[in-house]
Amino acid sequence: MAKAKIIWVDETESTNSALADLARRGEATDGTVLAARAQSAGRGQRGNSWESAPGMNLTCSILFAGRSFDVAQHFHVSEAVALAVAEIVDDELSGCKENVSMKWPNDIYVGDKKVCGILIENVLTGWIIERCIAGIGVNINQEVFLSDAPNPVSLRQIDGKVRDVNAVLERIANRVLENIALGSAIHERYMERLWRKYGYHSYYDHLTGERIEARIADVLPCGHLILALPSGEQREYAFKEVSALI
Repeated sequence: MAKAKIIWVDETESTNSALADLARRGEATDGTVLAARAQSAGRGQRGNSWESAPGMNLTCSILFAGRSFDVAQHFHVSEAVALAVAEIVDDELSGCKENVSMKWPNDIYVGDKKVCGILIENVLTGWIIERCIAGIGVNINQEVFLSDAPNPVSLRQIDGKVRDVNAVLERIANRVLENIALGSAIHERYMERLWRKYGYHSYYDHLTGERIEARIADVLPCGHLILALPSGEQREYAFKEVSALI
């Protein structure tokens, strides 16, 4: 298994944008990772910003190119990346009482707090993903969060340990490449690690305006979430069409 090629920079606005620029210029190939010690305009899901104190956390992006992912199967990349981060975080927090899980589609949670956000951006040619960049932000050594994000947490806040950010990056990047190579075989592992995978929980259905009780039945290759209601009815949701209520 080839190891990830890691490029470190002191500062950039967004590692996703910077890595996309390198790819367009032919200066980054499949498996290249761009990591920044400081990121001035990091982006999260739904257009949110990503808070990260300089030098304290992991902010990086990984390039996948020339792999001919079908757009209908695009969620495979998200599964591979999220699962890799969750598995390494779980290992780093060995002995922690809280579960490490993935909140659909790809946030990483320790208990009910968010330790990592992931942003996937694709460039398409017809029905084929020509290039995919996965941005990863993992809270590692930061002790105080100033933004209005509702539930951030860092590894250091959980167990008090100061970690080598570069060492964590290498472990995550190489695990991502291992997972990508396994294809759809990782889907079962992804499902087993989903946040609130078991039992019925509260959700807000943005399509109907209802508060519902439901359990996770499946996540489709396109990324849609299937929720099952106590009545047996199943509902399918794209990203932003349903929210978990905490």
